[in-house]
Amino acid sequence: MSKLNLSNDTKIVRHKPLARVSHWFLVICFFMTMFTGVAFFFPDFAWLHEILGTPQLARAVHPFTGIIMFISFIILAFIYWHHNIPEKNDIRWLKGIKQVLLGNEHAVAYNGKYNLGQKMLFWTLILAMFTLLTTGIIMWRQYFAHNFPIPVIRIAILLHSASAFALFTGILVHIYMAFWVKGSIRGIVEGWVTVRWAKKHHPKWFKEEVLPELEKQADNTQ
Repeated sequence: MSKLNLSNDTKIVRHKPLARVSHWFLVICFFMTMFTGVAFFFPDFAWLHEILGTPQLARAVHPFTGIIMFISFIILAFIYWHHNIPEKNDIRWLKGIKQVLLGNEHAVAYNGKYNLGQKMLFWTLILAMFTLLTTGIIMWRQYFAHNFPIPVIRIAILLHSASAFALFTGILVHIYMAFWVKGSIRGIVEGWVTVRWAKKHHPKWFKEEVLPELEKQADNTQ
């Protein structure tokens, strides 16, 4: 640390540009797909179609924004999947879940780039996204639905709805946690966090990945 002369306010990279762009494409498409999907599923929310003008336009847009959402997520998945593999160390986070919820995560866990809760969300979203894509194709009346029997389409509708609920719930938790952990939103908007933030919330990531990279860069500049 002294060699690098890092202070707690030193900025370090949390998310690179490709990840941030993919994330915000995902966010935009998620809300577009969610609004139109909810309006189809619950008649009381039919007024949401007015966001796009007409129900017909909303129905046409829904599958395409869903596909863009899937592609954006897959890009993120390829970038971050290796950070989301559960490991033995994650048990500390689970055992200290009470303190985690009280905001004392740093006192009970030694997290890598993502904690166990974030990893669980990641794999839940993987399952939900692939299920939504598969069932969405089966249900896509304009292009594919005529190739499948009615019972298969009915099962697809059920699985599509369940996966959409899981996705919606997971994203809500993700949004809440992003606001709850101060500095997280700045990380995905501007791409950086402070050394203080990293040491508090993801000390294993900072010590084993960030610090060696900073030392390597320092050696190369000398």
